[in-house]
Amino acid sequence: MIHANEILQTIEMIDQQNLDIRTITMGISLQDCADTDIKACCRKIYDKITRNAENLVRTGNDIEAEFGIPIVNKRISVTPVALIAESCGANDYIPVAKALDDAAKAVGVNFIGGFSALVHKGFTVGDRKLIESIPRALSETERVCASVNIATTKAGINMDAVALMGRIIKESAERTADAGGMACAKLVVFANAVEDNPFMAGAFHGVGEPECIINVGVSGPGVVHHALLTVRGQPFDVVAETIKKTAFRITRMGQLVAQEASKRLSVPFGIVDLSLAPTPHMGDSVADILEEMGLSSVGAHGTTAALALLNDAVKKGGVMASSHVGGLSGAFIPVSEDAGMIKAAQSGALTIEKLEAMTCVCSVGLDMIAVPGDTTWETLSAIIADEAAIGVINNKTTAVRIIPAPGKKVGDIVDFGGLLGTAPVMPTNPCDSSLFVHRGGRIPAPMNSLRN
Repeated sequence: MIHANEILQTIEMIDQQNLDIRTITMGISLQDCADTDIKACCRKIYDKITRNAENLVRTGNDIEAEFGIPIVNKRISVTPVALIAESCGANDYIPVAKALDDAAKAVGVNFIGGFSALVHKGFTVGDRKLIESIPRALSETERVCASVNIATTKAGINMDAVALMGRIIKESAERTADAGGMACAKLVVFANAVEDNPFMAGAFHGVGEPECIINVGVSGPGVVHHALLTVRGQPFDVVAETIKKTAFRITRMGQLVAQEASKRLSVPFGIVDLSLAPTPHMGDSVADILEEMGLSSVGAHGTTAALALLNDAVKKGGVMASSHVGGLSGAFIPVSEDAGMIKAAQSGALTIEKLEAMTCVCSVGLDMIAVPGDTTWETLSAIIADEAAIGVINNKTTAVRIIPAPGKKVGDIVDFGGLLGTAPVMPTNPCDSSLFVHRGGRIPAPMNSLRN
């Protein structure tokens, strides 16, 4: 039973603490869209997406109006395109990317994810074609997002894919140089990618998922920060309990919206992803939460411990609120999308090396980080390899979304606008990793992969 004080608390969280539903994401299987003719394949893809998602945006808007809960984004994820387009025999998959983009525009969603390939153990012909199509696909479309899974705990790290992705990121940045390398903001390189992630740019509809499904991503760094103001100076036991209770309330709201959208669209409810996803707006920052625990700045010694507490408490509170928690579920630390992270990076308190350490205990990885435009592809690949190693060894999802901003140097600013925010260009380690990256092959799976 919902009590009056719970309703008032929720209203306060929405009005004063930046609480929102970050995204309703419809996952759509494209497995029945494969065709030997790429034009026919594209037509099937467009028709299926527009048919299934025809009412997605309107339904989200109706729920937002009726319940008074802001729903920031309505999005779509699809089966990894490399699996669908391979039967076409086409030289590249740009037509498929444009079909996805056209479908996204037709139904009114802001992003569509799934221009993706899963190459953690090796490449098929279609995988290579898709990956090599990414720079053009992302520079010639507006709403398409891409991802590539290059490692898993079971398979190890595909270092040939790691090397290839360094080159792809460089080319993607160069093709969108006039927009600060914007294409790279729509490209994620994963280790242990999940099949039900509702957040962009890494969302895709996994092969183990049903025909169509609704996944919801909630947010609420501002709510958690506000809750911690009430326990300032108290022990960490109290801090953890406060975060758990707050995460419970946030997740309940997400569950309500997910079930309502599922019912109205006649599509099964999948999961609630309870990740704390910040925005560039003041008062909506994960960094603020960490600093409220007693750090003078995010990046200071103690930051990783504070983030570990936050991530764990969010998960514990969320799983009590919903029987279907999934996706990534924890705390995101995207530099350009978090006002506190931006400030810490500009002051030098937050470095890429410290962010890498923090990713051992948070939801994803090195996210929305801008580096100098002259950063070599080998350095980018080595950064990807380091992050993949954290994911593989710790049996968790990690990712890299990095932008070598063309023409920019350390200290410059890259403005992507909207939720993507503003990225200060951060320095990379000046030492050379080329010989390491050029070895290729596969880093074997760790011992903890042998669980059968």
